[in-house]
Amino acid sequence: MAGVIAASAFSVTAHAQTPAAATSSAAVADTRAEFKILLPQAQLLGQTRLTVWGFKIYDAQLWAAPGFNADRYASQPLALELAYLRAFDAVDIAERSLTEMRRSATITDAQARQWTRDMQRVFPNVKVGDRIMGVHRPGIGASFWVNGKAGGEILDAEFSKLFFGIWLSPKTSEPAMRTALVGGAGS
Repeated sequence: MAGVIAASAFSVTAHAQTPAAATSSAAVADTRAEFKILLPQAQLLGQTRLTVWGFKIYDAQLWAAPGFNADRYASQPLALELAYLRAFDAVDIAERSLTEMRRSATITDAQARQWTRDMQRVFPNVKVGDRIMGVHRPGIGASFWVNGKAGGEILDAEFSKLFFGIWLSPKTSEPAMRTALVGGAGS
């Protein structure tokens, strides 16, 4: 199931769907303020909801500059925000994220240990209503924002590519979610 940044408490197939309530312009403006400096031209491309066995896990939004090409997501700056609809522990978020990252690449034991430590450093335990936004910086790594405040960075380009691939790689466990997020931005 796609990067449950993380629904590791569930080991079942998840289904992506469009959130019932439309995002208000106030919420969009608030979200954009968090990454305006890193992605000044970013626009909302798509949004969806991850639901597992009828349980709402999170709402996701993908932001990128005009001309974004989903087939080349790893080489383009982007921001992905998850608004949690359930509580999760940071350790579960990190473990599930690593499991999903392994869907698209071989990860060494050393990378797994380092990336798990890094994710536990930047991801807090989340509760209902918390938001984590990740900003993919190609060739550099990822910056994370928690409820509008800088949460930390993982300065590893390979980590960032695989992490955002949880949602955007053609090998994602949730192709419907990928389709909804990229909003038709293809090759």
